[in-house]
Amino acid sequence: MKTAGATKSAGAAKPAVTGKAAAKVVKAAKADTAPQKAPRPWKPESHLAMVRRARRINRELAEVYPYAHPELDFRNPFELLVATVLSAQTTDLRVNQTTPALFAKYPTPEDMAAAVPEQLEEIIRPTGFFRAKAKSLLGLSAALRDDFGGQVPGRLEDLVRLPGVGRKTANVVLGNAFGVPGITVDTHFGRLVRRWKWTEQEDPEKVEAEICAIFPKSEWTMLSHRVVFHGRRICHSRKPACGACPIAPLCPAYGEGETDPEKAKKLLKYEMGGYPGQRLAPPPDYPGRPAAPLGTGDE
Repeated sequence: MKTAGATKSAGAAKPAVTGKAAAKVVKAAKADTAPQKAPRPWKPESHLAMVRRARRINRELAEVYPYAHPELDFRNPFELLVATVLSAQTTDLRVNQTTPALFAKYPTPEDMAAAVPEQLEEIIRPTGFFRAKAKSLLGLSAALRDDFGGQVPGRLEDLVRLPGVGRKTANVVLGNAFGVPGITVDTHFGRLVRRWKWTEQEDPEKVEAEICAIFPKSEWTMLSHRVVFHGRRICHSRKPACGACPIAPLCPAYGEGETDPEKAKKLLKYEMGGYPGQRLAPPPDYPGRPAAPLGTGDE
């Protein structure tokens, strides 16, 4: 699948973001030779003020990432379920590079349930923890075959009964394969909502509950994608690109990362920095370049 900029070489790539998203990022990252002002100390705010700020951040992120989407390649609920289980302790890119061979050999729960464990392990080895993951895949595939007629169930209480499937994985599948709203609390989401002072909770289920209370249910799934996109592209864990962040005025943690606009621009990742994304087959509206298959050296 070709998308905008798909024919450019990696070395000569330029940011592929266009439209409103580009305007907001360019405005935030515009070169400024004047000394950077120290960020003002964040003043305590009421719960109502925090909710209003949180909802404004969501609206701003919707303009920056109108193309936000799950970054795992999948064609049906079973593929998304398997890919999400494999994504633990590795990148979505590595999973996407591994699943084409996996689904070519085991396209259905019945096929995967009958897999020879050693052969399954060898295919998913690049994702890490391959023995434990293979055990989960064999178990959940057998459960789908035996208890659900070979179909992935569309209820959270059924999904979390499957081997290797927790609440986070269940919400990913429900939100993106069945259209059931849910908050997906991964490491990026948890880090950013605490950085933005939407919650102080560390436990994922408590984080989920508090964030659900801030936003209408209709926003839950897309909010999850927008926050994760922002965490992967701009608001990094160790060195956030504060000087290139379009929501910097709304962020209590502004100044924890690089505030110089030109230096911050160099920290942008994926399509924001002109590099390939994580999906080998991204949606048609994705403004960046597809990732490369496994073994091509493009990580």
